[in-house]
Amino acid sequence: MKVGVLTGGGDCPGLNAVIRSVVRKGVQDYAFDFVGVRDGWLGLLRNDVVPLDISSVRGILPRGGTILGSSRTNPFKHDDGLRRVRDTLAAHDVDALVVIGGEDTLGVATELSREGISLVGVPKTIDNDVSGTDYTFGFDTAVGIATEAIDRLHTTAESHMRALVVEVMGRHSGWIALHAGIAGGANVILIPERPFDMEQVCQQVMRRFEINYAPIVVVAEGAVPKEGQMVLKDRSLDEFGHVRLSGIGEWLAQEITARTEKDARTTVLGHIQRGGTPSAFDRWLATRFGLHAIDAVKERDFGSMVALRGTRIIRLPLAEVTAENKVVEPSLYDEFEAFFG
Repeated sequence: MKVGVLTGGGDCPGLNAVIRSVVRKGVQDYAFDFVGVRDGWLGLLRNDVVPLDISSVRGILPRGGTILGSSRTNPFKHDDGLRRVRDTLAAHDVDALVVIGGEDTLGVATELSREGISLVGVPKTIDNDVSGTDYTFGFDTAVGIATEAIDRLHTTAESHMRALVVEVMGRHSGWIALHAGIAGGANVILIPERPFDMEQVCQQVMRRFEINYAPIVVVAEGAVPKEGQMVLKDRSLDEFGHVRLSGIGEWLAQEITARTEKDARTTVLGHIQRGGTPSAFDRWLATRFGLHAIDAVKERDFGSMVALRGTRIIRLPLAEVTAENKVVEPSLYDEFEAFFG
């Protein structure tokens, strides 16, 4: 059997660990042949496929990013996209695909599976918003990076006695904001799942100043104020219909300054959260996902996705997990609300 491997969507720490484990086990245990698809779904549209073997994946475990490249390409938005995907797979005698991606990449995989293409999904995203799995790899690394940034910002905020707003990633869900905010001792945490009241934010900020303490506000990029709409710098859309988020942190700092007459500054962590070497947990999880994904290919359990449930790796139907995003449960946010003031 010849298996293709692709990584789609945003880059993420741990992608290379998946590629490595898929190829090593597939070659050593099942005598599979492998090819890598360059730049996600774009590679299948462009017939951009490269050989993959054990020597190709040697030494990539600790590397961030992806040796295959990635893109936010939706083949169904391109002329004859489905036919071109089929033609590329046929031209290289690819029998099955291992698709590593987040909500958009796996959404495309779901549609291609319905069209009869044999594939298995592996969930990745720093946002941790793929349904069905307790964690996605990349999330732990992103939270660690964001937490370290918040730790560092506490000292500079205290030195100048100013409010600091930290904008982290999270389009639909506030997992990074919640985890890093709690771990970093933030005073206000704002997430997409719960529209926020700007007056209450300012009250919490002022309470910290009143006890001679510089407040830290952590906000997910998709958070929305009750009295307005999502704050955006750029309204252009990608091929999945998403706007490029960023701007809420700067807006918050301006509002805090205007309403409290206290100095407030913004730090946007952005792509720093996605870059660099993966944490030990993400290497471990990504490796396990790869091992179980190639087992699913061997057993021809196509149209499925591997997922972490407790300490076990299970399989779920792709159609089920891509039906909706995983968001922060209200009870989990409420559990920590006493710390937000």
